[in-house]
This record gives sequence, structure tokens and C-alpha cells, in this order.
Amino acid sequence: MRIEENYSLLKHNTFGIEAKCRRFVEYETVEEAQQVAEMLTAEEPLLIVGEGSNLLLTADFQGTVVHSAIKGMETAKTAGGDVLLKAGSGETWDDVVACCVENGWQGAENLSLIPGEVGASAVQNIGAYGAEVKDLITVVEAVEIATGRVCVFDNEACAYGYRDSKFKHEWRNRYLMTYVTYRLKTTKAPLNVAYGNIRAELDKQGIAEPTLKQLREVIIAIRQEKLPDPKVEGNAGSFFMNPVVGRDVFEALQQQYPSMPHYYIDEAHEKVPAGWLIDQCGWKGRTVGRAGVHAKQALVLVNRGGATGQEVVNLCDAICRDVMTKFGICIKPEVNII
Repeated sequence: MRIEENYSLLKHNTFGIEAKCRRFVEYETVEEAQQVAEMLTAEEPLLIVGEGSNLLLTADFQGTVVHSAIKGMETAKTAGGDVLLKAGSGETWDDVVACCVENGWQGAENLSLIPGEVGASAVQNIGAYGAEVKDLITVVEAVEIATGRVCVFDNEACAYGYRDSKFKHEWRNRYLMTYVTYRLKTTKAPLNVAYGNIRAELDKQGIAEPTLKQLREVIIAIRQEKLPDPKVEGNAGSFFMNPVVGRDVFEALQQQYPSMPHYYIDEAHEKVPAGWLIDQCGWKGRTVGRAGVHAKQALVLVNRGGATGQEVVNLCDAICRDVMTKFGICIKPEVNII
């Protein structure tokens, strides 16, 4: 187990914000997670982090920050021939995707290059290009902080929604993640290539029916083209969630903006890309102080260099106000602001 006092969190947030915590604790096994649970108190502020790719720090954290370093992946077969991949909560998510694609296991490929770790995937219900990790997760294992007991949750118990789960609300700071198990397909099925500009990129390359590897490569290329490298320009990827609006709101907007992109949710709801809304408000590429909006993707807020967390929050608030004024739609941050 690793324990550090007055610890810098600069390497634990991809926004590149300098902030410290009073104590930093890292566990590598289930037993160590149980020991960590014993040392935590209800009165002490607690922050559980992964890679910090969905985190914005606005000040020093006057409490304990906990991180999982549990590694390893193991597999088993189901009676129906699917693969169950169990991964340590400290594994890098994209390493899991790479493993799946290399072995021909289908289901995770559209989630390629999403930053973060396995534990966070189950908390956040990460998603991209028409896929969500909730459709892969079968079991989440964690240590309950209050009791130190090992808990096992099935998919239904986690109450997954769009970028949401119980771990973000009523279960927040109640559990230390240890393992997540995903179900992947071994039989070939039609790949999900209809979302965003995947199909256009495949057509450009003359690929009618991509392999898992080809689809992963295309998605990685699209993400690298649209999203800035956090090592070069600090960011947390998509800063805002795409709003889901009622059918009446959507149809009224569509009459005013016929070319507005949108994605069908159900008969009563439609999803509108937050990036498009922000772009229509003239924010793409703009800079306010030391924080700005990425020039190629308005959904991404960036640290131009030396920005504080509060500067990013101020930019976020200004953007939200403009979108509400212009469209009457409330957009909300996907990023965890501390």
C-alpha cells in the first residue's frame, strides 16, 4: 500500500491543474482496499480517483484521495460461448479494449481510446460512437468502506443510465472498486458503424465491412483528430453531456434549425449534440483567460497553460448561459468538479 502526505495531484488529473491533497492512498489488492477502508473516517473528506480524466480540481483537497492500482485480466467462457473478461479496477481502459480486439472479442471496439481506468468505466458508464459500457458490464466488485466487506453487484443493481450509475449518487464514496467483469461476443455480428462519421471514414478508406481491428483504428484516428492530447493541452475530453430533450422541444428546434444533428432515443425523446449547440453560440476556438474551447471540438474545454480550475468553471458557466439563452436547453458538465 502506498501512503503519501501533502501529495500533488498534478499527475492525477488530465486537465493539468496543480492542486494538493492532505493524504494520498493507493491500494493494489482487495486486502489492501479493506485496510484502506479501515483507515477512513466518516468525518474526513474523501475523493476516489482513477486516471483523473473526468476530473476538474478547483482547489487543494483537504482530505484523503484514494486510487486503485489493482491490475490484471482473466477470462472465462459462458455456456453460450461468450467471453467474460474480469479486469482489475486500476487497469487502463483502452488496454482492455485492445485486448478484446486482439482476441476477436466483440463489443468494446467503439469505446476505443476513451481515457481512464476500469473502475471509473463502471462508475461513469463511459460511452462513445453509439456504445455504452453498461451493455458489456455483468459484475462489479468493490469493498464497502463502512464495513470492509467485499460486495458483488450485477448490472441491474448499478442502475445504469446515460453517463450515470448509483456509484455517482447514493453510492458515492461508499465503495472502493476492485474488479469489473465484461461480457464480449465471440460470434461475428454486424458492427456498429452508423454513429458520427465512422461510416464516412470507412468509405474514404474503401472499407465496406471492417474487421474489429479496422474499426478500432478508425475510431482512434477520429478521436485523435478531434480531441487534443492532454500531455500537450490539458483537458478532460468531452466536458459536457449531450442533452436529451422532449419531442416537442426537438421538433420546435428542428423547424428553426433544419440541419441540426440529432440522435433518436425513443418516441418521446431525442439527443442533441452539446458540441453543436456550443458551436452555434460561437464558442469554438475561443479563449477566456487561460482556459478555452478546443478549435476542432466545441465539446472540449482546454487548459491553455496555467489555468486554474476556477477559470475553467467560469468558462463552463458562460457557455451554459449562452446555450440556455439561444436554445432554451440546459447542458450539464460530464466532468466531476471538485
